[in-house]
Amino acid sequence: MNIQLQTKLCHMFHIQYPLFLAGMAGGPSTVNLVAAVSNAGGLGTLGAAYMEPDAIRTSIQEIRKRTDKPFGVNLFASPVSDNDTRIGEVNGVLNRMREELHVPLENTSTVKSPDLFEKQCAVILEERVPVISTAFGVLPEPFMQHAKEANLLVVTMVTTVEEAIMAEQAGCDAIVAQGSEAGGHRGTFDMVKHPMGANIGTFALVPQIVDHVQIPVIAAGGIMDGRGLIASLVLGAQGIQMGTRFLTAIESGAHEVYKQALLESTEESTVITKAFSGRPARGIRNSFIRQWDASGIQPLPFPTQNTVTRDIRNAASRMCNPDYMSLWAGQGTRLLTSGQSAGDIVADIIQQARSILPR
Repeated sequence: MNIQLQTKLCHMFHIQYPLFLAGMAGGPSTVNLVAAVSNAGGLGTLGAAYMEPDAIRTSIQEIRKRTDKPFGVNLFASPVSDNDTRIGEVNGVLNRMREELHVPLENTSTVKSPDLFEKQCAVILEERVPVISTAFGVLPEPFMQHAKEANLLVVTMVTTVEEAIMAEQAGCDAIVAQGSEAGGHRGTFDMVKHPMGANIGTFALVPQIVDHVQIPVIAAGGIMDGRGLIASLVLGAQGIQMGTRFLTAIESGAHEVYKQALLESTEESTVITKAFSGRPARGIRNSFIRQWDASGIQPLPFPTQNTVTRDIRNAASRMCNPDYMSLWAGQGTRLLTSGQSAGDIVADIIQQARSILPR
């Protein structure tokens, strides 16, 4: 098999190396991190799912000041619909945590999660961001049409062959095949069919998707170095997407205690939980998750659970207390490094991959 680092994906996305930065929403994704990965020859991606539209516009403009290379913006494509019918019993559990953190107790009976998607999309299209990526579903048809008219590339995260076929049929230019090893929220479309996400491992998922679609496939989930890149290419992927690997980069916006927890974790440290957001996500098991699991209470659906736990997570961050933070991480954390720049991480990955290829 003739494996080349310059894949079709590189030519399509005008990047030097077949490496995407995952769009890590909620803090880790910074302007500097996005620009650094793009400047190093990969595709930096801004995780903008929780950002106000004006903040997205400002960030896009700041990224462009730091790089003239392509980059992407990632959004959540699922509709926002709150379900707070069990808010009382959920707050009963959360209020015990709030007491421990000396956070005001919450007894509201209704929840209102922000619905920003259409305005976020409008900003991305107006700013003509080179790459639009989505999680939890495909970019809705009107926005897909506008993206195509503007010659923008569209990528969707998928976790099954069925989702990959749907993404291709909807007009996506490439697909990220997310294995169950991946950190944080993965892109499973249907939470009714897969309440804890479609948990198919990366090495099982990638070749099956490759065999069923014609567009480039990007492997994600547990990939941390050049060995993972080459393995993904052998399986038929055109590139890789990495999130956890960049969480401890100098440019990462991850809290310092979050970075430390990552560096002290192992392949046994993470679990898939709905406790923080109502959607399954992989993170380091901590006091928040243990207390929630012990309660026996089901979390509210996404995004309602995410909204009602935000005050706890924010307070924990202010207090430098990792026990109540969402410490999203994949399963490859023994391969993390401390104090490296994103550019050096990319260079190391590519150097290792090249050393594996036959001369």
